[in-house]
Amino acid sequence: MASSFPTRRRFLQGSVSGCLLPLLGSAHARTAPQLVVYPRHIDTLDNRYDYDWLILRTALEKSAAAFGPFEMRQLGEAMSPPRVAQELTLPQGRINVLARATSPAVEQQFLPIRIPIDKGLLGLRVFLVRAADLPRFAAIRSVPDLRAMRAGQGKDWADVAILRAAGIEVIEGTYERLYSMLMAGRFDFYSRGVDEAPRELREAGALYPGMALEPSLLLEYPLPRYLFVRRDAEGERLARRITAGLESMVQDGTLNALFRKHKGPVIERCGLDKRRVLSLRHPGISPETPLNRPELWYRPPAAK
Repeated sequence: MASSFPTRRRFLQGSVSGCLLPLLGSAHARTAPQLVVYPRHIDTLDNRYDYDWLILRTALEKSAAAFGPFEMRQLGEAMSPPRVAQELTLPQGRINVLARATSPAVEQQFLPIRIPIDKGLLGLRVFLVRAADLPRFAAIRSVPDLRAMRAGQGKDWADVAILRAAGIEVIEGTYERLYSMLMAGRFDFYSRGVDEAPRELREAGALYPGMALEPSLLLEYPLPRYLFVRRDAEGERLARRITAGLESMVQDGTLNALFRKHKGPVIERCGLDKRRVLSLRHPGISPETPLNRPELWYRPPAAK
């Protein structure tokens, strides 16, 4: 009997250790930071994503009490928008979140978090045009008038279908070539978001001195910019966390405050209260789009 006691003691120690390991593992799982990896875009002149990642980080911080710590990291490799989407499609892709304008195809491919992080600002469009054509645009009073002009847009952008559904001819091109195509007369106006056009004119103006920001028109349609995650179990967990954080930001005014701070100056520069609003339908917009929640959307003064 004496010889069996050490064996029994070792057995009991092993049993206790075996019981503790799952508990320790569970505690570690609860405290391990949730890793969130977002893309680095290849567009060297385009820093519009900085605001998106600030909103994402704030949402993760707001949800920390309920969901635990997180680590947010940017992928080192710069990628084009199609490559970014492909990376999120892969089951073992190196990113697990992206930000972009929504469309039926994108919502089918990825899981959307249906709170527009830019309060719908992307759907408020102003035009980059040739300065010599400014009098032609000043005479436009309605959407039928605008149909006499040809629009330029990026290939497969969500705006293409919206403009064509309104009877406006659209010429598609790559992001890098659209400025030169405009100045070469391939189309008459390059429709850009309110927070895109002034910066792009400033950055590209040295190469295209004959380009101007049209001052009298504002095109309006619902085009929410969402955060998207992968359609798998990890993506669903991340979506629940980001949704909770964004809802907290809406309720406590943080989203409005960040929007005013980062988008307010460009809204003022574009003089939205002095523009004629031309409204278009978005025929492909999802019925799940939260259009019935006015607190999620920015409405320009001229459109009230």
